[in-house]
Amino acid sequence: MTESDLPEALRTHSVGAVSDWLGAGLSRWHLQVLIERGALVKMRYGVYATAAALAASKGNPAYRHALEVAAARAALGTGAAASAVSGPVASAVASGVASHQSAAIMHAIPLLKRPRPGAITLTRPPGSRSIRRSPGGITFHAATLPPGHVTKRFKVPVTTVARTVADIARTSSFMEGVVVTDSALHSQQTTKAELAAVLSACGQWTGLGQARRVAEFSDARSESVLESCSRVVFDAHGLPAPDLQVELGAERFAGRADFYWREYLTVAEADGESKYRTRADAIYQLERDRLLRAAGFRVVHFTWQELFHEPLVVIARIKAAFRGEIS
Repeated sequence: MTESDLPEALRTHSVGAVSDWLGAGLSRWHLQVLIERGALVKMRYGVYATAAALAASKGNPAYRHALEVAAARAALGTGAAASAVSGPVASAVASGVASHQSAAIMHAIPLLKRPRPGAITLTRPPGSRSIRRSPGGITFHAATLPPGHVTKRFKVPVTTVARTVADIARTSSFMEGVVVTDSALHSQQTTKAELAAVLSACGQWTGLGQARRVAEFSDARSESVLESCSRVVFDAHGLPAPDLQVELGAERFAGRADFYWREYLTVAEADGESKYRTRADAIYQLERDRLLRAAGFRVVHFTWQELFHEPLVVIARIKAAFRGEIS
């Protein structure tokens, strides 16, 4: 079946419940034929996505999750499939807006812990009509959704980046909040001013104090989830706040240090997998460390495994470097 052979509904819609597809102009017979031919693919009970949309989502986690959110909303019986949301954003709010972890995925903001497959998070205004049946995997939050806090991604209503960050910061762990806030700031998807405005609008919501602490602690210079987690661990164990991404020069070497304590001439490097993809990467890191140490810097490396399973060992090594006990 070529693009020109597709019914108009399949060219203009992506996801819908059976009632949505019938409302878009398909007959029940035609709908069944399209399902049998694979042009429509089941996503949830009574909810189908076009094969073209699913193919386009391959390799694009944000779009794929948007389709899953649209399918979840359609399954609720609200008639709020992604392709059907064409009016003002406000008209879709009562049906549920992708928020929290779902919104982070749709905005391509890294999470400390990715939700289990099929997990969807929606926020609905307080007092929204009850849902008689709730498909599995959907978590609901009840909270006010001012128009300025809602946007669209892939035609699906979703909280803005600033609101998404604020929601995660106030309802998840401090570390999870720092991870998403650092990332959103680093990618320039939001600013501290925008985040402050959202927090101000949130009044007395649960977790607001922690969210404000996250906003104050977060730093746009943090370049990875591991670096964000490292700063939280450093702070929790009483280390002074390091400078981030500091340019250091040593003979032929000039490069950036993940963390730098100027007073102690100490550099700490968070070793994620990307630093050692090839043999050349490993050789570069060894030569880099040699030149830094020759220039008088003390260098400490640690991995994700060490940070989360042996944090006291990592902290002890950094403190030993502060004291000049390791180079």
